[in-house]
Amino acid sequence: MSSERESTGRTTPRVCSIADALDVVGERWSLLVVRELGFDVHRFNDIRINTGAPRETLALRLRKLEDAGVIERRRYQDRPPRDEYLLTAAGRELLPVLRALRAWGERHVTAADPAGPAAQAL
Repeated sequence: MSSERESTGRTTPRVCSIADALDVVGERWSLLVVRELGFDVHRFNDIRINTGAPRETLALRLRKLEDAGVIERRRYQDRPPRDEYLLTAAGRELLPVLRALRAWGERHVTAADPAGPAAQAL
């Protein structure tokens, strides 16, 4: 990317797959949900604890990820009804993206943290 700022002459936003992807997974809790599912954490309460997401926010993110085809919900108990969440093929394709984001964060964000990076597997 050039450091000089030049006008593009555009009057509308650029059409971009990155922007489209961010509409689906570009929010903190969404990516942390995918991270947890990548760690084989599948149940709502465990995902909530591990991400720190508020209950209502997590429920909304799970629904949005399910609607987008990133995760699927599977009933594991009928009484009371309980579901678990699994990555779809599209969701599993995000795992290398999260690994790259983790590596970038380790190099550029948490490198100064004396405790070091926490979550290594993915």
